Amino acid sequence: MTHYSTLHIRNEGCTQTILLNRPEKRNALTHQLMEELTDALESVAADPLCRVVIVTGAGSAFCAGLDLEHLRAMAEKSGNQSFADEYLADARRIATLLRTLFNLPVPTIAAVNGPAIAGGMGIATMCDFTLAVPEAKFGYTEVRIGFIPAIVSAFLRTQIGDKRSRDLLLTGRLISAEEAHALGLVTRIVHEPELMPEARALASRLQRNSPAAMEATKRLLGRFADRSLSDDIEAAVRANVEVRSTDDFREGVQAFLEKRDPKWPSLRKSKTPASS
Repeated sequence: MTHYSTLHIRNEGCTQTILLNRPEKRNALTHQLMEELTDALESVAADPLCRVVIVTGAGSAFCAGLDLEHLRAMAEKSGNQSFADEYLADARRIATLLRTLFNLPVPTIAAVNGPAIAGGMGIATMCDFTLAVPEAKFGYTEVRIGFIPAIVSAFLRTQIGDKRSRDLLLTGRLISAEEAHALGLVTRIVHEPELMPEARALASRLQRNSPAAMEATKRLLGRFADRSLSDDIEAAVRANVEVRSTDDFREGVQAFLEKRDPKWPSLRKSKTPASS
C-alpha cells in the first residue's frame, strides 16, 4: 500500500477509510494533500476489492479549506505573469480532485466530524452520502477574502439549483449541519459517537448491493450531470486563475492573515461621473 504523508488509509474488508491527517492544521488543503487524496481515490478506482470509500478528518475538523501558508503564497505571487502556469496548475489540481471524487465508480461516504469549509465543503458534499455531526459548519467563504468558489460552483448548481447556490456563494455565510441537511447537501445528521459506526453500517448495507449495478447507476447519474460539466469546470478553472490577479484578492488574503477587516481596492477606484 502507498504511504501518504497527509492521509491515513485503513482497509476494513471491502471498505476503505481515508482519513485527512493534518489535525494540527484542521486538515487544511495543501498541494500535497490534494495530490495524495487524488492518488488515493484513483487507486480505489483500480482496486476490484474496494467497494465503498469513507472520507473523514482527523481531530476536530473535517477540512478547513486552503492552508494559510498556501493562501499567503498565492497572494504574494498574485498578478505576476511569470507564475501564470503555476496558477493554472493550482486551479486544475482542485478541479481534478473534485472530478475524481465525483466520478469514482464505487459509492463514497463523507463522515463530517467538524467544520467543512470552502474546498473542504466541496470534498464533503461531493460524496454520494454525507453524514455530519450536529456541530459541523459548512460554507463557501471565498468571497470574504476576494477569491471565488469557482470549481465547486460548477458542481453545486447541479446539487441544489441556481438560486440556492447564489445564496451560499455570494454571501459566503456559514451554515449549520441542519441547514445543509435541509438544502440536500447533508444526507443525515449523526451525533459524534455514532458517526463512524453509522458510516460503516451504511457501507455494509451498500456492499449487499450489486457492485456492477451501483457502478452503472453512478455512471448514468454522472452522464446526466456531465452534459455541461466539462465546459463549466474549464470556465471555472479560468475564472480561478483570473481572480488571482486582482487587487481585491491580494487585499482580502492579507486582511485575513492579519485578522482585520479588508479595505477593498475595488471600492476606492475612481468612477467617471455620468454626463448630464
